[in-house]
Amino acid sequence: MEILLAIAIVAIIGLIAGLGLSTASAALEVPADETVENLRAALPGANCGACGFSGCDGYAAALAAGEAEPNRCAPGGPSTAAALAELLGVDAGEMEQKAAMVRCGGSCGHVQIKYEYQGRPSCAAAAAHFAGPISCPYGCLGFGDCADACEYGAIEVKDGLARVNPLRCTACGRCVKACPKGLISLLPVSLDAVVRCSNKDKGGQTRKDCTVGCIGCMKCTKVCPTGAITVQENLARIDPDTCIGCGACAETCPVQCIQMLN
Repeated sequence: MEILLAIAIVAIIGLIAGLGLSTASAALEVPADETVENLRAALPGANCGACGFSGCDGYAAALAAGEAEPNRCAPGGPSTAAALAELLGVDAGEMEQKAAMVRCGGSCGHVQIKYEYQGRPSCAAAAAHFAGPISCPYGCLGFGDCADACEYGAIEVKDGLARVNPLRCTACGRCVKACPKGLISLLPVSLDAVVRCSNKDKGGQTRKDCTVGCIGCMKCTKVCPTGAITVQENLARIDPDTCIGCGACAETCPVQCIQMLN
């Protein structure tokens, strides 16, 4: 009888507590914002953060509050921007298509192996050991952390170098976060020329590290007719707003680290 009485008391207490919580939940419930829910439903659900907010929920809330533009969702593209703009009753604005770009051209034939790495096959893990097993401390390690992070199959590692297929890339930005060397950038697909290098060492050291690394020779700056190229921290940089895509820089580059895209 004592056991049954104890069980009955606990059951009654649980029932009372449950009723109290249910009543409090109903009384304190915050009505859902229908606008936010509709905006959230129009988003692709990638939760990538490429829009600059904490996933799709954060972006939807910012849109409803008038704190963001409807053309920030890279995975959704123009169609999502148009749907969001219609819900908000605003103009979608122009949306420039972007894709991930690996700023490195140092595949297996261009860099040397400093030591035999036997740890976990991960770029992040390898980078913690003297910047990785390859000769260039800035170069792609080729273990594919970016490929593992990509949900769209847009990245493959070939000859020790990560390569992005722009036709599959949605510019979600997951690969950018996954690369421990910071080699991946989201760039407009309309770019005419890019520098496939991130090495900031002086030219003499870069030559030892990689045969296609930028040596900061400034030959590209001298042949550019619009002054679109500058050399900063021993690395050539191209201003996309000034570049006209003439290709003179790529033809002049002695190490061929400048690539024409269009």
